[in-house]
Amino acid sequence: MVVIVTGGTFGIGRSITLELAGRGHAVVAFGVEARQVSSMAENAIPGLRAELAGRGLDAEVLEADVSRADEVQRVVDVALQRFGRIDALVNNAAIGPLGTVLDTDEALWDRIMAVNVKGPYLCARAVLPHMIRQGGGSIVNVGSGAGYGKPNMAAYAASKGAVHTLTMALAYDHFHDKVRVNTVIPGGGGIVSGMSLGRVGGDESKFGRGAPGTAAGRVATGEDLARAVAFLLSEDAAAISGTVIDVGCFAHQGGPIPRKPQA
Repeated sequence: MVVIVTGGTFGIGRSITLELAGRGHAVVAFGVEARQVSSMAENAIPGLRAELAGRGLDAEVLEADVSRADEVQRVVDVALQRFGRIDALVNNAAIGPLGTVLDTDEALWDRIMAVNVKGPYLCARAVLPHMIRQGGGSIVNVGSGAGYGKPNMAAYAASKGAVHTLTMALAYDHFHDKVRVNTVIPGGGGIVSGMSLGRVGGDESKFGRGAPGTAAGRVATGEDLARAVAFLLSEDAAAISGTVIDVGCFAHQGGPIPRKPQA
């Protein structure tokens, strides 16, 4: 299977890239090397290439911006030139600065929407003609519990709510094309990413403290999410489309309501 993974060079996306490559899939992963707003991810490509080589794996790893149509098309062209087809897409790239609508300026709102919503749209639009011509395919969008609404995440929550509904719309529109479209939601409080580290100032020791964890008796990991993605891309999930899988237990519930700030 030939799979494109957006934001596939760091954090959750890196775990997905390594998991899929380890299962023998041909992976084309891409991301940006410059640090994005409220994220610690940067210069990740050399480390990912070294990790792949150390495991005896191969993947095409590129630098590209998911919010730019020309760069998305370049990634698709590379995938087609190297592998001749595109079977699957994982829309993982996202940025997630905190804030209410009152402290999120217009430029930041637009950037969040460009990466988190326009990106999946551009990627789906670029790969769908190839999947349809081949007789089918699979798209997995990485959502968030924030997509149901969470405090201090107004723009991010709005963008992830859009991703959830885009999943359902795509699943309906391309049901008869045999293109399956599903969402996975990372939860469980333990998955380290550029975004999660950015929210705690880059101090990994502060991340996941007090997290509810999972039914496995531990916090969730990137590998947990990657395995769910691999399942949804596989023939084992051939009858599943328009579905949301919460990886980390109850991520769909959002909340909890924060304490009232002290005056």
